[in-house]
This record gives sequence, C-alpha cells and structure tokens, in this order.
Amino acid sequence: MIALPFLKSVAPPLQGKRIYLRPPTLSDYRAWASLRAESREFLAPWEPLWAVDDLERGAFRHRIRHYDDEAAAGTAHPFFLFRNTDQRLLGGITLGNIRRGVGQNGMIGYWIGAPFAGQGFMHEALSLLIPYAFTKVRLHRLEAACIPSNERSIRLLEKAGFQREGLLRSYLKINGMWQDHLLFALIEDDARAGK
Repeated sequence: MIALPFLKSVAPPLQGKRIYLRPPTLSDYRAWASLRAESREFLAPWEPLWAVDDLERGAFRHRIRHYDDEAAAGTAHPFFLFRNTDQRLLGGITLGNIRRGVGQNGMIGYWIGAPFAGQGFMHEALSLLIPYAFTKVRLHRLEAACIPSNERSIRLLEKAGFQREGLLRSYLKINGMWQDHLLFALIEDDARAGK
C-alpha cells in the first residue's frame, strides 16, 4: 500500500498568539462537558438538537472514537481551541467532509463557548486552520455554511476571506428544524492573494 502524504491520522497542534489548536482527547471530557453545559442556551439556535446523553462520558468517548476514525480515514481534522495563558478550553473547530479526487475540498464547522464569544478567538482559530488546510492537508477549496440570521458567523467568515456563494435551502436540521444556510467558500489562490 502506498502512503499518501495528505492522509495523516493525527494532526499536529497549531500554535497562535493567544490560542492553540490540538486534536481532542479523552482527557478533555470534563472541560468539554462543563463548557458545553454552560453554553447550551447560547449554542442551541445554531446546532442540531443534543441527544439526552450528549454530555455524558460515554457519549464523549464515542465522539472521540468517531473523530479518530475520521482523522485516520483522512476525511476530517477535528481540533479543540485552548487559551495559551491557562490552557482553558474555549471551543472547537473541525475541517471535515474532506473530499479528494477532482474536488480537493472540505467543510469547516466551529463552536465557541458562551464566555469566550466575540473576543476574536475563533478568528484566530480560522487563521491557523486555513493555511493548515491548504498547505498540509493540500485542499483547494474550503466551505462553511451558516444560518442567515447568524450575523456573528457571517462576519467571522467574511473577515477570514470567505466569499458568499449562495443559499442552501433546507440544508441542515438545526435546533430541531430544517434550516436554510448561506454557503461561503475560500479558494486556495484567494487565500494566498489575501483576498
């Protein structure tokens, strides 16, 4: 079997000025469950409905196993965001739905804990993930989708250089309802040119 350079099972930590990104591990459970519980009301409008056992250790273990399987298959690179000063978990960002062949693209999804929203942490996370996606994972196109009323997410994506491409009707079941999403994309050449 030939090893492909873009198929790495474990992503390296990505270091920024105020935060770093690293793949989630089982040892993150308590910090993750605490932050998610504290942020539930804040996150609910933008996420699928949570399972009854979503914050339990067994569900987290299953989540980590799923992350590991996707990373090993080369279809996703999940990361948690941590603050440099105190290693506090702030949120998560995933480069997922990676498609190879003629497409060479992936989808970015993210969440931030309520206490840390609006402080630029997710913008820094995107600033770390974008070059990683284009240089290390060797993608050509990144996509992100958000609900049209999620003004914070729209501003974040536009600030990171993503361009709005269109409307995806009834795209994802969020907060128990099928919701339209705006599609944003960033092309490798645009990112290099600083567009």
